[in-house]
Amino acid sequence: MRPHALLTLPTAAALLAAGLLAHPAPAGAAGTTVEVATAKDLKAALAAAAPGQTIHLADGTYVGNFKAYTPGTAAAPITLTGSANAVLSSSGGYGLYLDGASYWTVQGLTVTGGQKGIVTDTASHVVIDAVTVHDLQMEGVHFRTSSTDDVIRNSRIYNTGLQRPGYGEGVYVGTANTLSDTSDRVQILDNVIGPNVGAENIDLKEGTTGGLVSGNTFDGSGLSMTNYDDSWVDVKGNDYVITGNHGTRTLNDGYQTHTQQPGWGCGTVFRDNVSDLTGATGATQLAIDVTNSGADCPTTVSGSNTVTGGKGLTNVPVTP
Repeated sequence: MRPHALLTLPTAAALLAAGLLAHPAPAGAAGTTVEVATAKDLKAALAAAAPGQTIHLADGTYVGNFKAYTPGTAAAPITLTGSANAVLSSSGGYGLYLDGASYWTVQGLTVTGGQKGIVTDTASHVVIDAVTVHDLQMEGVHFRTSSTDDVIRNSRIYNTGLQRPGYGEGVYVGTANTLSDTSDRVQILDNVIGPNVGAENIDLKEGTTGGLVSGNTFDGSGLSMTNYDDSWVDVKGNDYVITGNHGTRTLNDGYQTHTQQPGWGCGTVFRDNVSDLTGATGATQLAIDVTNSGADCPTTVSGSNTVTGGKGLTNVPVTP
């Protein structure tokens, strides 16, 4: 998308006075940048958003629950942007809810408080970039209801699951106990997740396929084993690639695969991950613990993965 110049208020006023600008662009006009500085104005801008538009947040605290429903397009995505000092703060519910809002980019801002941080429902081609998400009752970022081809990158997530131990994943993809949520091809890239994430740093649910987890830094200091949370990443979906991540502070394993539904938890490829299991006290203490493996459920663990501490790299044959 070609950048658009944003007129300051004095310049716009001068143009109006000179008759060179007929009227201000409406709030939802495509290709415009809308400046907001209050929660009320943000809600209005989200409601009026149009493909190609940018909503820019001034630094400050925006109290409430913020929802977007209008999709952008591949050629004209919608952008919500601000610095880390532009803070969406809630006492309950979702901080930012993208409901059917495909082709959105959320960039730079902070989401805190409330039940969940950023949630997508049936919202595809969403890019979450360089955000900070923290101090939530449950999970930080949740891609669900067949939100496909989404990306979270360069972001920081910490202090989640404050309401109940064992709940509060950093990034959650899909829905438990169902195969109807096909939130496929989600990419989780170059994020810092932890400390004090109240469940797995990343949980990849059955029914989801083909995602990429790469370049992330994991801190498992929030794990509790209360709800089977004893690893940084739990893979229950199919055909994921887990590569180039670095993890420390786990109660048991680094990465796990599980078959929650027949035919799922298969096809994962692990390579170039660095696992530090120092201090782990669980039963297996493996960098990569594969709980279902065979010809009908293959898992590839490359020799490029490394481990410090614990009881070993993996419990399946290693591919050179």
